Amino acid sequence: MTRRHSCRNASPLFSVPRLSLLRAAGALLTWLVWLPAHAHASMFKGETLDKVADVLAWVVLVIAPMVGIAVFWVVHILPEKIAEKREHPQAKAIQTLCLLSLLFGGMLWPLAWLWAYSKPVLYRLAYGTDKVPHGHEDTARLPDPGDPQELQRLRQRVAELESQLADPSAAKGAKA
Repeated sequence: MTRRHSCRNASPLFSVPRLSLLRAAGALLTWLVWLPAHAHASMFKGETLDKVADVLAWVVLVIAPMVGIAVFWVVHILPEKIAEKREHPQAKAIQTLCLLSLLFGGMLWPLAWLWAYSKPVLYRLAYGTDKVPHGHEDTARLPDPGDPQELQRLRQRVAELESQLADPSAAKGAKA
């Protein structure tokens, strides 16, 4: 016994087999896709399009590489600036590593970054501090030994130290 499907209660629209409905919808979509329409590749036309293309070429070929190189350089000197700001005692070595990182395409940059943020523990053990003021190395000058005033001051200081060694009670009084 075969089962018959009854369409008595269905509306006339749904009485058409589903396959023909799908074919009709596909034909309609195909017709809409192939319907001729105006295609615009750009919002500019004529001379304006040429001018925009020229400007875009200059930006892509000249300005973008210059900006890229400048950003690459600024990012690679950041560890050096951080080390100077934090008064890191090995700032010159970090600066050298930053320069080497520029030459090696940035492979050493993470090491310089970590080094700039590290605390120099062994330096602190050796020198008692982990900070060194930067920027004053070039301006600091040693006293000139040929200067008569400096020579007189040094002789006076040596005489004070010799008198303290000769008289231990004077040394205790000088400390207090």
